Formats: sequence, C-alpha cells, structure tokens
Amino acid sequence: MHVRPEALTAIVASGRPIEVGILLFPDVEILDFAGPFEVFSVASRVARRNGALATVPFRVSTVAAQRETVVARHGLRVEPDHDFADAPAFDLLIVPGGVMTQPLADPATLDWVAAAARAATLTTSVCTGAFVLARLGLLDGLEATTHWEDIPDLRAAFPDVRVVEDVPFVDEGQIVTSAGISAGIGMSLHLVGRVLGTELASATARQMQYDWTPRAA
Repeated sequence: MHVRPEALTAIVASGRPIEVGILLFPDVEILDFAGPFEVFSVASRVARRNGALATVPFRVSTVAAQRETVVARHGLRVEPDHDFADAPAFDLLIVPGGVMTQPLADPATLDWVAAAARAATLTTSVCTGAFVLARLGLLDGLEATTHWEDIPDLRAAFPDVRVVEDVPFVDEGQIVTSAGISAGIGMSLHLVGRVLGTELASATARQMQYDWTPRAA
C-alpha cells in the first residue's frame, strides 16, 4: 500500500513536527544513523530560516534498548535520547545498518521495531538495517535493497523479498530501504522532498553541500 505524501504533510500542517526515530544498537554504522539525523535536522533549520514553515517540520531523536551509552562502529560512544520504554510514537522510523548480530538476535529489539513500525506512517532502513525489517516480515512481497556486499545474503535468507541491486533506494510507500551510507543521506533527502517538496529538499542538500538530484523511486 503506497502512503500518500499528505499522510505526513498533514502532521506538519496540524502544527506538530513529524517525530523521526532512529534506532541505535551496538556496532551501528555511524553515518547510517548520523546521515539521516543531519538531513532531517538541517531540513527543519532551512525550512524555518527560509520562512517556508511556521513550525519545525521534523523532530529527530535516537532510541536504544537501554538509556545508556551505545558503542557504535569504530568505538564511537553515543548517548540515546530514549530507551524502548519511554520512546514516543514515531511517525518516521529509521533502522540503520552496521554489524547486525545484536539486533537480529535480541527479541526486545525485534519486538520494539515491530511495534514501532506498526505505529509509524513510514518505516525505513539504511544498508543492512533491511535485514531487521526482513526478519519481521515487513518486506515480504516488496522490492527492497541493501548494501551491495549483502545483496546475496538478503536474497538467500529472505526469498519472499524481491531484492534489487544497483539502486540507491527503493520507495514502496510505507517502507523505504536504502543501499548504504551515502544512499541513507540520499534516501532522507528524497523523503524530505516527498513530504515538503523538492525545493526544500534541494535547499537542504545545498546547505549540507551534498550533491543531490531528485529522482524517481
């Protein structure tokens, strides 16, 4: 089922920001979560600065199993904003990639993602985050993508997913999967454009000095 952009723009029009939640877990890939965090945060700043909106369109926060330091890839230490118990209902859920051993083996993480995805208007993955969505059956019957190195594993492990390669992201409406670090930024800009228009998405990319061209999903 393809979600119309109005489903999220209506939230902004109501005067409240779109709640963007980014999952953190041990050995999460740094740019997989930091890239989207930057895009949606900068989009809010640009929208207010340009007078495009009277309110902040996105409020971005991170969530982990516990409210304690998460050690990301290469040893970066990150403090999540929420744990699973106190996280708000997210309108837009982002599951980043990285070393997926812990999230795929942790029932609490899988249960939380499943519940958060049911509540969200949009659920997305970056890179190997697609494996979590696939494990939960959220990609069954849909096209999806992941990092080029992991395409064969995703295809073999989840035959009900129509895995595609050589694309930066796949937009299936309620579910959007992206191929990797840079594609996570591009996917986020695509979603900014889908919700608020390509003009604001392009202004966001320019502010970030990121070479981005709007494209069809």
